[in-house]
Amino acid sequence: MLEKIFPKIHSEGYKFLAIAIIVTIFLYFLSTFLGLTGLVLSIWVYYFFRDPERISINDENYLTSPADGEVLMVHEVDGPKELGLEDKKFTKISIFMNVFDCHVNRTPCEGKIAEILYKPGKFLNASLDKASEDNERNYYKITNSHGEEVIVVQIAGLIARRIVCESSKDQQLQQGERIGMIRFGSRADVYFKNYKTLVKVGQKTIAGETLLAKR
Repeated sequence: MLEKIFPKIHSEGYKFLAIAIIVTIFLYFLSTFLGLTGLVLSIWVYYFFRDPERISINDENYLTSPADGEVLMVHEVDGPKELGLEDKKFTKISIFMNVFDCHVNRTPCEGKIAEILYKPGKFLNASLDKASEDNERNYYKITNSHGEEVIVVQIAGLIARRIVCESSKDQQLQQGERIGMIRFGSRADVYFKNYKTLVKVGQKTIAGETLLAKR
C-alpha cells in the first residue's frame, strides 16, 4: 500500500525534487499561498519521476508496451532510415507520454541490444507524426529470441530536454526491463514484424505490462 502512495523515484528525479523543495520553502516565507503552490509542484515532481516495479508476461509470443501513455498511431511504415531499415516494412506503434505519465521506458521483448543510436534534433510537439524524424531521439535495435529486429525509439517532446539511456550495446534484456527514461512530455515508438497488433488508437498503456502485439 505504501509503495502505491510513495513509490520509489528514478535517480534522475532527486535533484529536481531537491530544487522543488528548496523553492517551496522560499515561497512559504513569502506567503502561505505561494508555499502551497510550491508544495503542489514538489508533489508533481516526485510523482513525475516515479519508477514503480512492473510485472511483465515474460512470453516471447507477445510484445509489451515500452511506455506509459496513450496510443497515438498504429500503422505500416518503412523502417528507420537511421538504422538502414528503410527498405523493410514494419508495424509502428507510437505512444505519447504526457507530463502526468511515468516516463521510465522498458523493452517490449526479451533480447539483445544490437545497436543504440542517438540523433540530435528539434523539440516539436511529440504528438506530431513528424516528431519521429525531426525531434531529438534515441534508437534501440533489439534482436529477439527469433532473430528478428524490434526497434524502440525514445523521442523528446516540446518541453523534454533530455533523453536518458540506461542500457548499452550487446546488453541482454529481459522483457519489461528498464532501458531509460525521458524527462517531461515525450513519446516512444515501437517497430516490429510478424506480430498481430492488440491495441488501438486512444488506448492507455502501462510500460512493461500492456500487451501491444501477439504472434
